[in-house]
Amino acid sequence: MTLLMDLAILFSGLNAVLLLVLLYLYARIAFRSGASYSIGLLIFAILLLSQNLLVIFSYESMGYLIGEAVLPYLLAISLLQFGGLVALTRITL
Repeated sequence: MTLLMDLAILFSGLNAVLLLVLLYLYARIAFRSGASYSIGLLIFAILLLSQNLLVIFSYESMGYLIGEAVLPYLLAISLLQFGGLVALTRITL
């Protein structure tokens, strides 16, 4: 695999870690308050975590099928998502 693919996998893994943190925080808030907003955020975190785990799996298992020209875009998507999740985690804490 190339460096760009490895970086995309790394940042997808970091996204999954941040989503696990958010999942824990949202679950704690939802169970304490029962607010529908917190439950919605919990569902959001579960779905986004599932997407990131699927991305990691697909990049690892089928990365050889992805063309070199697409790799900068895949990395950019992972980096942008990482930035958004860092901001979301920061304001949640």
